[in-house]
Amino acid sequence: MTGAEALRAAIPRLKAAGIDSAPRDARLLLAYAMSIAADRLTLHLPDTLSDPAQAAFDAAIAARLTRQPVAQIIGQRLFWGRSFKVTQDTLDPRPETEILVAEALSRPFLKILDLGTGTGCILLSCLADRPMASGTGSDMSAKALAVAQENATRLQLAARASFTQSDWLKSIPGRFDLIVSNPPYIAADEMPQLAPDVLHWEPHSALTPGGDGLDAYRQIALQAPSRLLNGGRILLEIGPTQGPAVSALLAAQGLHHIRILQDLDGRDRVVAAEKPQDPESCGGI
Repeated sequence: MTGAEALRAAIPRLKAAGIDSAPRDARLLLAYAMSIAADRLTLHLPDTLSDPAQAAFDAAIAARLTRQPVAQIIGQRLFWGRSFKVTQDTLDPRPETEILVAEALSRPFLKILDLGTGTGCILLSCLADRPMASGTGSDMSAKALAVAQENATRLQLAARASFTQSDWLKSIPGRFDLIVSNPPYIAADEMPQLAPDVLHWEPHSALTPGGDGLDAYRQIALQAPSRLLNGGRILLEIGPTQGPAVSALLAAQGLHHIRILQDLDGRDRVVAAEKPQDPESCGGI
């Protein structure tokens, strides 16, 4: 069987299972099975699949039919132009989160803290584009931290990135000029509405804090301002209806210049705020 024939057989099976992205998913899984880059697949579609490649593709399609995310099956996700290891212990990086990274990189910083780092994709993307910066990623999950550490090593950023198990900022020393986070924000009553790919395969602790979905923001708003340098920034990814509530939480802790940034679909995606400068200080420390 050629690669093209394998694709023609797999795509209808995925579509029949209700997977809207069937053609894209099948191509990614075939490239993975053939051990080639996805952008080279078209050149190799006429090739006859080896027995190991055929077996790997069959197993990958079977896994996708259970609604396991493609990133978990192939073990990686492209984010901000770099490949990150992904497992069932981490949130699958979303393209929308690149809005936060773009905002982080819009101004200089030297010391960054990423709360709930997961794969480390936010922290490591920021550090990769700021060679003079260093940073810390925190997470409650030891397994997620191990994935983030591996990603830091793979991207040759381990010398500038450290990882700490912590309940938000409780075990984090020092102060930072940039704090970022994509915390769990899905309300408990919204969880059943999630796609099976998310609901059954991604860690619930990274998806929801329970209740109204705002508990993580309440804790971060209380803990973060004292850990920001004067003039430092905080950037928080949010759900599309949470901008006003999260903005109010940050304003209540004395942060200012609060803005709500939209994603490419026009939905509220990131809340940005700053710690005021000390008028008696000549710098931001």
